[in-house]
Parts: sequence; C-alpha cells; structure tokens
Amino acid sequence: MIMQGYVMKRSWVVTAALLLAAAVSGFAQAPAAARAFTPLEQTLIASEKSLIEAKKKNDGAFFKRTLSADFSLVGVDGRLLEPQEAVDDLGDSGLVELTPYDIKVVAVSEDAAIVTYDAIVRKKPEEDQAPPPRYQHFSSVWVKQADAWKLKFHQATAAHWGDW
Repeated sequence: MIMQGYVMKRSWVVTAALLLAAAVSGFAQAPAAARAFTPLEQTLIASEKSLIEAKKKNDGAFFKRTLSADFSLVGVDGRLLEPQEAVDDLGDSGLVELTPYDIKVVAVSEDAAIVTYDAIVRKKPEEDQAPPPRYQHFSSVWVKQADAWKLKFHQATAAHWGDW
C-alpha cells in the first residue's frame, strides 16, 4: 500500500509538471494580440493602399481628386520633382509589384498625419537604366482639406543600397 501511494504521488507530480510545461510553452509562443487601429489610422492606411493601387493602374482620376494642389514628391533617386512631373511619376505603369508591409501612421495634428511603410518593389527595367531598388521605404504626408484627406508629399527611399 505504501508503494502504491508513492507511485500515485509520483505520477501526479509528473503529470502536474508536464501540464505546467505545456502551459508555459503555449503561453510563450502565443502571438501578441494585434492592437486595433484608430479610425484615423484605418482611414489613412486605406488611403495609402488606394494610392498604391492607383500607382499600379496609372489612375489619373485618382491622382486628380487625391493630390493637394501643392503636392511634391521625392523620387527614389533623391530628386525633388516639380508638381506636374511628380504627378506623372506617380502613375507608373511599369510597376510589376509594389507590396507594402509594416505600415505605420503618425498623427501630427487633427488635420495632418504621416504614413510610413516598407515595400517590395519590382519594376520593368527601362532601356537605359537598371530596375530601381527592390526594397524601399515610403513616407507620405496626408492633410485634411475641407472634409477630404489629400496627399501633400510622398517620398521613396532605397532601403538596401546594394539593390541599385
């Protein structure tokens, strides 16, 4: 009887240890809950994704209704483009892929915010140039004019210099 009690006690301890190890292991591997985006973040992330789709389609109507009158753009080559040249550069039908990730929104005020993200970019090479860097960082400044969000500034920066 004493031996049977010892075996039961030992079995109980082993079972408890296994359950505790499984619980700790499961807890440690559980992904962190994604935080909910604020309404502002949701709006501007959707606006930025619409901009990306418009870039892929060279959607001039989107640019006309979305860009502020004083819109400016700094290209991946570091040049500040004149307003019309900037609009023309946004509509890039040579894009094969522009996949954003790690999108963040920083509110500057009630009427202004900065959206930043990284992206994988693939573009058809031009005759006299190599393709642009595959990994780029984008920044956009959105301002609220009347009741609509307008894109005031957009910049692309090479994320890996060796990609040129």
